[in-house]
Amino acid sequence: MKGINTGRWLAGGIAAGVLVWLLEGAASVLYMADMEAAMKAHNLAIEMNLHTMLLTVLVSLILGLTLVFFYASARPRFGPGPRAAVIVAVALWLGSTVIALVGYAIMGLYPHSMLVTWAGIGLVEMVLAALVGGWIYRE
Repeated sequence: MKGINTGRWLAGGIAAGVLVWLLEGAASVLYMADMEAAMKAHNLAIEMNLHTMLLTVLVSLILGLTLVFFYASARPRFGPGPRAAVIVAVALWLGSTVIALVGYAIMGLYPHSMLVTWAGIGLVEMVLAALVGGWIYRE
C-alpha cells in the first residue's frame, strides 16, 4: 500500500483552505449583521483585527489540509474523483460543522434560522473545497 503524496496533499490542502477562506468571507455578508446582533444580545462581540484574521486563515488551512488528507485516505476505497471528494466532504461536514452548529443551538447563542444558513453555506464550501483539493491531489 502506497503512502500519501505529501506534496500533492499540501498543494491540494492549501488550495482547498484558501477557497474555504474566500467563500466564507464572501458568504459572511449574508449573515454578519445578524451574527453581530445575536452576539450583542449575549453581551459578546468579535473584533476583526490582524490576529483574528490570521486565525481565520489558519483555521481554513487546517480544514483544507484535513479535507484533502481524508480524500487521499478514501481514494483506495471509493476511487479517485468527484464522488470520493463529495463523500469525504459530506462526512467531514457532518462531523465538524453540524456538530458545532448543534452545540450553538443547545447554548441558544444564535437563532436557528442563522444556524440553518450556516449549515448550508458550510456544506457548499466543504464540497467545493473537496472537489478542488481532490482535483489537485494525485497519488
